[in-house]
Amino acid sequence: MINWGILGCGRIARKFASDLKLVEDARLVAAGARSRESVEDFAKEFPVMYKHDSYEALAANAHVDVIYIATPHSHHYEHTLLCIEHGKAVLCEKAFAMNKKQAQQMIDAARTKNVFLMEAFWTKFLPPYNKVKEMINEGMIGEIKTVLVNFGFAPSASAPLRLLEPALGGGSLLDIGVYTVFLALNILGKPDEIEATMTPAPSGVDEQCAITFQYNNGAIAQLFSSFACNLATEADIAGSKGRIKLSSRFHTPSAGIEFYPGATDNKQIISVPVENGFGYQYEARHVCECLEKNLKESPVITHADTVLLMETLDEIRNKAGIHYPVDEQ
Repeated sequence: MINWGILGCGRIARKFASDLKLVEDARLVAAGARSRESVEDFAKEFPVMYKHDSYEALAANAHVDVIYIATPHSHHYEHTLLCIEHGKAVLCEKAFAMNKKQAQQMIDAARTKNVFLMEAFWTKFLPPYNKVKEMINEGMIGEIKTVLVNFGFAPSASAPLRLLEPALGGGSLLDIGVYTVFLALNILGKPDEIEATMTPAPSGVDEQCAITFQYNNGAIAQLFSSFACNLATEADIAGSKGRIKLSSRFHTPSAGIEFYPGATDNKQIISVPVENGFGYQYEARHVCECLEKNLKESPVITHADTVLLMETLDEIRNKAGIHYPVDEQ
């Protein structure tokens, strides 16, 4: 059994903990929060053997093999380094870091300590996404010409303040736009040119962000993220022989796959079986497999993949004028 700890006891930590029960060789044994009240509340829903009211105590727990970091992305850097320093394997939520500099330092630390580190980009392990990649690799839509991706919602009054707080990496790009960028990179690769613009929130971070990737082979990706309005949250991938549409929350297990062959509008629905749960069990299962093989890096989400994503996000922010205090450090 692989013994897991969870650092941070918020909403996404609860979803991950729930799905960890579906992983055959995984066991949640510890949780850590900033307060005793928070970890006790978490443990009422997910009983754990060890309840820590500090992240340091969780990282130092000798009974924990790997730690899932579920804090806001503004804290991923320090929390990942803390766990690595204690020799723990780490699965860190996205956005992996605030910028490429932090991401590279996190990866370097893991290599120095010879411990496993992976970015928790769950989409890459989900059955609908893998089916789309399979369809593309089999040439079902030919040479990719365009990728169009939208992700947006209007936050409710009860939404966390971090969404628009510069010190916490707020703004649509790092919170939800990261999914659109990830998808384009995984389908088309590193762009040759990037254009980006944003609509600032009163705090200065991006309330909306529009991005264009251009490629020397003629392909174009257009990506849009928004905290100003509700968008369809769909992905359209068009090629010389047809089109694939990931509808209804393209980044999740619930994504529906529509296939439009040739130049027709005849829609084929591609059904992909998914397990019960929220969908985090797929990446957790992969991490367990990596640890059982004594790997220090995932072959699915490599360190190079993570660096490319953060490097691309940095360039987008530079072009759009999105700045954070950490960039000056």
